[in-house]
Amino acid sequence: MSVRARSTARGGVQMSERRSSWTLARFAAPAIPISAMGLPLVVYLPEYYINSLGLSLGTVGAAFLIVKLVDMLLDPILGGVMDGTRSRFGRFRPWLVIGTPIVALGTFALFMAKPGVGPIYLWFWLAVLYVGYSMVVLSQTAWGAVLSSDYQQRSRIYGWWQGANVVGMILVLCLPPIVTGVFKGDHLDSVRAMGWFIVILAPLTVLLAVTTVGEPSAAPRRGKTGLKQYAKLLTRPSVQRLLVADLLMGLAPGIAGTLFLFFFERMKDFDKTQAGVLLLIYFIAALAGAPIWPMLAKRVGKHRALVVASVVYAVVQVTAVITPPGNLVLGMIVLVLAGLPYSAAPLLVRAMMADIGDEERLESGVDKTGLLYAIVTGTVKLGYALAVGVFIILGALGFDPKTPTAAGDAALVGLYAFAPAALGLVVAAVVLRYPLDATRVAEIQRQLGARDAAERDAPAAEPQAHVLPQQVPAPGPAE
Repeated sequence: MSVRARSTARGGVQMSERRSSWTLARFAAPAIPISAMGLPLVVYLPEYYINSLGLSLGTVGAAFLIVKLVDMLLDPILGGVMDGTRSRFGRFRPWLVIGTPIVALGTFALFMAKPGVGPIYLWFWLAVLYVGYSMVVLSQTAWGAVLSSDYQQRSRIYGWWQGANVVGMILVLCLPPIVTGVFKGDHLDSVRAMGWFIVILAPLTVLLAVTTVGEPSAAPRRGKTGLKQYAKLLTRPSVQRLLVADLLMGLAPGIAGTLFLFFFERMKDFDKTQAGVLLLIYFIAALAGAPIWPMLAKRVGKHRALVVASVVYAVVQVTAVITPPGNLVLGMIVLVLAGLPYSAAPLLVRAMMADIGDEERLESGVDKTGLLYAIVTGTVKLGYALAVGVFIILGALGFDPKTPTAAGDAALVGLYAFAPAALGLVVAAVVLRYPLDATRVAEIQRQLGARDAAERDAPAAEPQAHVLPQQVPAPGPAE
């Protein structure tokens, strides 16, 4: 499966430095159904429980927000437990297997619910689903970090992972028009089709990944990994820079995505069908961008590639304001350019976090991969929660979804275009001076390799330290 292998700094284990594309496709496959779950949870499922199942707006809103925020507290706990896991199947693959049936069960219960279910039903199954979701996402992303210690290959690994995420979103976006247009179903059928897509595909893709892609064995466990260590990691300057980048580059398109339909229908005079086409084009461009950023990172470094993506995103967001209304071709061009940087932050930040894992292990002697990826998993969830709050700001600034006003339209333009653009520029400024480049990571891994080699050789030297007294040569004369 690999083209090249060498001894690495991770406990002296032989790790494949360059995995084949087919291997990485199998590794990334579980991200397709898991990412397909994210969009319905935000867009379709709340509306389904309110309009079709009869729960109140307040009940549904509180359930989705509170369960998501509480779920964030689970990530550091899971990360610490995963770091301490030692099994013949690895540290992370067992948790991917454990989390998958939980995801499937929660998805089935939520997406196939019928009229008559109450708030307790929603709260319980949301909690179940998010627990499984946390297990699956955290274990897969942490697993990706140990597939290679090579600075460039890490970008490639997460490029495949991010590509699978975008494929999942594209496929789930295509389900409603297929169900209603081809099979003559209704809205409820579309929601259930999304549920079946996840329930069926999640176990199949996880089975494919864990049975055909190996996980390098971990070094012997040293030290603790828990909430205290999680909090300490948050004080590292390199971790803080990545957190800001991941949060803001997730929040920016999150805000734009939340306001997407409002902006293109009101400000650009597109109908819902045309706006839906533009959204699909956006995600197709994001898929096309997934291999671009690892290639750029190979030339200029991961952090500089992220700077380029952030600036490109900022410029394109502002460009969307000045494009003439009703011009579908120009709208498509703008959405293609906006979609290309979409994949940059998720894949580059996770590849850079793997580098921080090496730095942390060199300094502390403890492998904290699970905790580090718990941090970025929590950042994504926080970004989703904050993006929903844009409606509160928009309403406070005078926007009325039914009645256009000058103040409301200005607020819509500002929040859709200029606010995300500003966030992109902040990311560029924060990441520009990121300290871990290819040279620094290579030096860290050289030191890790030397230390690990010394530790491996230490037991062989122990017998010489217990020489019988009569075998010790008499000391010579002092010099």
